[in-house]
Amino acid sequence: MENNWEVVTDHYCMLGEGPVWDHKEKRIFWIDILKGKIHYYYPDRYEHMTYGVGQMVGAIALTVSGGIIAAVKGGFAVIEQDKRTIRYIAPVESHLPHNRFNDGKVDPAGRFWAGSMSISNTPGAGTLYTLEKDLSVKTKITGVTCSNGLAWSPDNKTLYYIDTPTRQVVSYRYDVISGDISDKKVIIEIPKSDGYPDGMTIDEEGMLWIALWGGWKIARYDPFTGKQLSQIRIPVSRVTSCVFGGDTLEDLYVTTAKPGQMEHDLKKEPLAGALFVIKNCGFKGIIGTEFDCGREEIINTVK
Repeated sequence: MENNWEVVTDHYCMLGEGPVWDHKEKRIFWIDILKGKIHYYYPDRYEHMTYGVGQMVGAIALTVSGGIIAAVKGGFAVIEQDKRTIRYIAPVESHLPHNRFNDGKVDPAGRFWAGSMSISNTPGAGTLYTLEKDLSVKTKITGVTCSNGLAWSPDNKTLYYIDTPTRQVVSYRYDVISGDISDKKVIIEIPKSDGYPDGMTIDEEGMLWIALWGGWKIARYDPFTGKQLSQIRIPVSRVTSCVFGGDTLEDLYVTTAKPGQMEHDLKKEPLAGALFVIKNCGFKGIIGTEFDCGREEIINTVK
């Protein structure tokens, strides 16, 4: 596949992650986890804006009410970047100060899924949670080392999930009504030469697009055969996630991270941390679901 990438803005994140396309406002969101910042950019207006959360933020998603649902260091919160408010919903892992959230997404029913990990990469220290529409928190998967990519099949019957160090993508039978998952299967194995699987999205044909940390690329996989179908090379080693955007959902946005603080690494990858876009990539995404909470009245503004 032709590597016709473009750099979206001249801002470079330390750990760029979690891109979300806002089809209503025609803008792309992404985060810098370590710096605790939410970025958003209007492609039609060439306008880039930033909102500082004041703590590490591991994942964001859009809400039906127009705000942002976020998995921040201490739990779940609703953020209204225009009003500059953070409304905390539920503490999660407050007893684990050395953990943080890493990646999340809204499922087809409007629940927010987000997973945690140890800041020091302690094996098995993380958990995948859901924030339900009634604002309760449920545990889905325990013993996770680096909770990462999430995607649901177009027929809403399968959840795809990545725990990065396993170098695997697994599938679960998914019940859209209850949110229950079962029947875990390994469907894709990533070879060492391709790096580690990180963030993930899905196209309208049901094929998975996986960001490969250390692999210098995004790759498209068939979840039914486990085979890689194509790839797009990116001029950065730490490719972190991707999402389809644009008016027709045919532009692929890709987040990246800096390789470290060594001077020779930074010289080798001058674009590390940039947000990239591959316009008219030849495939089309699916409009993401928004978090749907009917209990706004019980969320108190605390900051």
